[in-house]
Amino acid sequence: MSMQKIGTDTTVLADCLEVPGIGFLPVNAFVLLADEPVVVDTGLSLPDRNFLDTLGSVMDPADVRWIWLTHPDRDHTGGLFDLLVAAPEARVVTTFLGAGIMSTERPLPLDRVCLVNPGQSLDVGGGRMLRAFRPPLFDNPATVGFYDDRTRTCFSSDCFGGPMPSAEAAVDSTAADLTPEDLRAAQLLWATVDSPWVHTVDTGKYLATVQPLRAMEAETVLCTHLPPAVGLTPRMLDTIAGAPGADPFVGPDQQALEQMLASFEPGPGGAVPPQAM
Repeated sequence: MSMQKIGTDTTVLADCLEVPGIGFLPVNAFVLLADEPVVVDTGLSLPDRNFLDTLGSVMDPADVRWIWLTHPDRDHTGGLFDLLVAAPEARVVTTFLGAGIMSTERPLPLDRVCLVNPGQSLDVGGGRMLRAFRPPLFDNPATVGFYDDRTRTCFSSDCFGGPMPSAEAAVDSTAADLTPEDLRAAQLLWATVDSPWVHTVDTGKYLATVQPLRAMEAETVLCTHLPPAVGLTPRMLDTIAGAPGADPFVGPDQQALEQMLASFEPGPGGAVPPQAM
């Protein structure tokens, strides 16, 4: 994982996952150094990641007061339970459904859960309010992002994601480093992979869900699956507004998988390299 500072009080904890045939998908978590510090998501659930070590380079995990879980998919919850132990005063911000989904893996202590629905706000000290919203694109019904008025930053969960051409681009760049054409193509690809339902919705109703984000006039967009984006919000909103008309994603079939596997050199004992899976 690598770290990238955004503004004076936000740090991106950047990781990525190679997806054969698609690219390198950023997998970000964030640290917001408010009066009551907030960690947004907790990274990949892979055995070689140690989320707490990376977080410890930014702040003492024991000082975390809020863990905003944008949704309970496993690429967002890797360090959650370790962080709950390391941060005894922290509470998990999620929805009723999100808490239920998480509890199918390991029970969440209810006295450490804070339920926040879209349209509600969380006070993180000093009058700083994080305003919860449901992003236009999502792959989990428990998804809730938030807008930070203090920094004009939109924490958008998966909504604006896009695979990158290399691991370096995924973890050490910004969205502005891509050409407008490449950024648009990456976002539309991710939209059709992650939210395939977008092709079946009433376009007018879908566009109505984009409008509240335009009204925020966010300067910065921080998305789990995209490098940090500063000053690009109108263009990125125009891109996701076009998602219903994008070509549907069709994934590899078994024949393509076998061809893909045949292209990898086997590891010790004939094992397939992890990046091939």
